[in-house]
Amino acid sequence: MKKLNLLFIALIMGFSVNAQDFNDYLEVSREVLKTEKKALIAEVMQFTSEESQAFWPLYNEYEQKKYTVNTRYFNLVEKFAENFENMSDEVAVEVINESIAIKSELIKLQKTYAKKFQKILTPQKTIKYLQAENKIKALIDAELSLQIPLLDEIED
Repeated sequence: MKKLNLLFIALIMGFSVNAQDFNDYLEVSREVLKTEKKALIAEVMQFTSEESQAFWPLYNEYEQKKYTVNTRYFNLVEKFAENFENMSDEVAVEVINESIAIKSELIKLQKTYAKKFQKILTPQKTIKYLQAENKIKALIDAELSLQIPLLDEIED
C-alpha cells in the first residue's frame, strides 16, 4: 500500500511513471493480498471438510468477479491521479459516476453471492463470512483513503 502512495504522488506531481512497472507492482500486490486474505478467511471460518469443499470454488468465482470490478476502481484512481492538478468539471463528473457505478456493482455482486453462499453454508456461517469480508474491505478502504488525498489538499 505504501508503494501505491508513492506511485499516486508521482502521478499527481507529473513525474514519469512507467505504466508497466506500476501494473506489474499492482498485480504482485493484488496476488499477495489475495493469498493473505484467503488464509485469513480460512482461519476465521474454520470450515469442516465438507464446507471447505463447497465453499472455496464459489469463493474463487466471487473473487474473480470482484477482481474485474476492482480493476475498474484502480483505473479510476489512476484517472483521478492523472487529472488531480487540473481536474475539469467533465472529468470530475466522470469520476463521480464511475465511482458510484463501481460501488453499485460491488453491492450487486455481494447480494448475488450472499444468496449462493447461503445455499452451501448455514445462515450463521454465511454472516460470519460476510462479516470477515466486510472487515477486510474496511481495512483496505481505510488504507486507500489515507493514501489518496482530497482534491483540495495538494498545495501548489
